[in-house]
Amino acid sequence: MQLTSRELRQKYNEFAPKYDLLEGVPELLGVWRLRRSLLAKLSGRVLEVAAGTGKNFRYHPSGCKIIAVDLSLEMLKIARRRSLRLHRHIPFAVMDAESLAFPARSFDTVVSSLTLCTFPDPVAALREMVRVCRADGRILLLEHGRSDREWLGRWQDRRTDRHAEYLGCHWNREPLDLVRQAGLRVLANRRIFLGIFHEIEAVPAP
Repeated sequence: MQLTSRELRQKYNEFAPKYDLLEGVPELLGVWRLRRSLLAKLSGRVLEVAAGTGKNFRYHPSGCKIIAVDLSLEMLKIARRRSLRLHRHIPFAVMDAESLAFPARSFDTVVSSLTLCTFPDPVAALREMVRVCRADGRILLLEHGRSDREWLGRWQDRRTDRHAEYLGCHWNREPLDLVRQAGLRVLANRRIFLGIFHEIEAVPAP
């Protein structure tokens, strides 16, 4: 089952007030450490795609110029409040990751976290990230997907349709495969928690 962008927007608008509670589980599993180490690599003009409620904001290095976009206005309202508490001046825009309204080569770094599982067409979204990233820029991804422990991966496979009904999360996608299909070259990838969570640093392929 794959939700459309319109359906996803409606679901996330409705669920926005509870979203941080849901994300509390992966945070307890150590995702915050991945956020901290990955986002330390941000530099220059930065686009955060599918920024959600702004959980990454506290880890943004000072000096970066951040623009944050998301499909859901209600999620961005929470992100805006978080940015104000952190004294971060971040422009926000409602935008579909698969059709980014920015010129090509606009950003030094593009970052997204826990999103490839949900995009209706994750390869299209990644290609948009490539398009708006400078040729010498970086694309940083914090993702989760199918475990590399086969017993757990099979369990995810059996339950993926039911799980996706909730918020559109297909938890058995293969982030590295999607990244390569989109035309990125992977510089580094680190996996934790039974091979489910990925910290990926990539560049547009020449």
